[in-house]
Amino acid sequence: MSADQSIQPAARLGTGLEPYLQRLDAENEALATRTEAWSAINSGSFELEGLKRMRAEVLAAAAALPGEVSEIELQPSRRVRADGEIVEVHHGASVRIRVRPEAPIQAALTGHYDTVFPASHPFQRPWREGDKLRGPGVADMKGGIAVMLAALQAFEATPDEKRVGYEVLLSPDEEVGSLASAPLLAELGARAHVGLTYEPALADGALVDARKGSGNFSLIVKGRAAHVGRAFADGRNAVVAAADAALALDALNGRREGVTFNVGAIDGGGAVNVVPDRAVLRFNIRAPDAEGAAWGEAQARRIAEAAGARDGVSARLHGGMTRPPKPLTDQQRTIVRWTREAGQALGLDLKFQASGGVCEGNNLAAAGCPNIDTLGPCGGGLHSDQEFALISTFSERAKLSFLLLAGLNSGVFDVRSLRP
Repeated sequence: MSADQSIQPAARLGTGLEPYLQRLDAENEALATRTEAWSAINSGSFELEGLKRMRAEVLAAAAALPGEVSEIELQPSRRVRADGEIVEVHHGASVRIRVRPEAPIQAALTGHYDTVFPASHPFQRPWREGDKLRGPGVADMKGGIAVMLAALQAFEATPDEKRVGYEVLLSPDEEVGSLASAPLLAELGARAHVGLTYEPALADGALVDARKGSGNFSLIVKGRAAHVGRAFADGRNAVVAAADAALALDALNGRREGVTFNVGAIDGGGAVNVVPDRAVLRFNIRAPDAEGAAWGEAQARRIAEAAGARDGVSARLHGGMTRPPKPLTDQQRTIVRWTREAGQALGLDLKFQASGGVCEGNNLAAAGCPNIDTLGPCGGGLHSDQEFALISTFSERAKLSFLLLAGLNSGVFDVRSLRP
């Protein structure tokens, strides 16, 4: 569809928007090129030097916006090592952009600049295949950051009086659960009327309207080492205790609708002539609502207590439901309707669906901030060496965000129906 075809439907969202839509159309290749360059920078969640390089790129791009740009150092998070010891993990800084914090309408825009690919992973360089841009983070979510910044620049270029202020938060730890940036997300969500997050849309163009909650857990099991030939009966096998706990967790699947327990790994053991005295069971719980999340976590505690009640064995549960569920509330339905209307102005028939995946949109929703969290380019193959973003959708999705901002600014989308 040409830019001219989108002019009339878009008029209700604000006057004089046509040139800005056309400008965003013209920027599509530039957005893809920027994403391609960013993809070539390894910024795995634990690659501090790579994260620093990527952060410098983001800061340079953010300089095109008005307002205050700053870096926020994050507190270390805690991680269970394979030997059961708990250590501090350091992260890069978050980037914050604040524009018009005194404005009557406040929007929270979030994203992350880390990826799941460490520097040792073979998937390091981007390339193009027709309309597909392939590479680490092209969709999840360096392409989303490019789309976000383009939409904001177009919005700032409009001459209308700005009633919308916003805060952008770009984090370095989303792919490992946002443990360090979670307090910032909670503060941001508590003071914003509406949230826009730039995870990729699905390859068919669909967006996500509701998400399960998620929690990552580590069960640290300690037993008693012994020589298997001379003193086998004196040993207390931590790996067996962890394995029994894993079977008990797996048996919970199907007990409550929508709640899943996935055993990811058991670390422990060594030489087969030694009764292993240490093991770490790692697992994930997902739940569609707060009640299901509470039930799942209670079951995990029960199983941990049973493991620790074995003779000569102690067990300690680490972790929790760090991404609360994001249910389809009336407020969520309202912002979905607004997004559909903005899409219709562009000739898009946007579809929405629930997802078992989690993101920063969960955190914003838990803080009371309704949000759309798949406003990035369309893509797929996430978290694999098949990751791609559809090049033709960069400007399309930037225009979608631009019209959402314009509708909020003009009052067509009334935030009072979301949060007083």
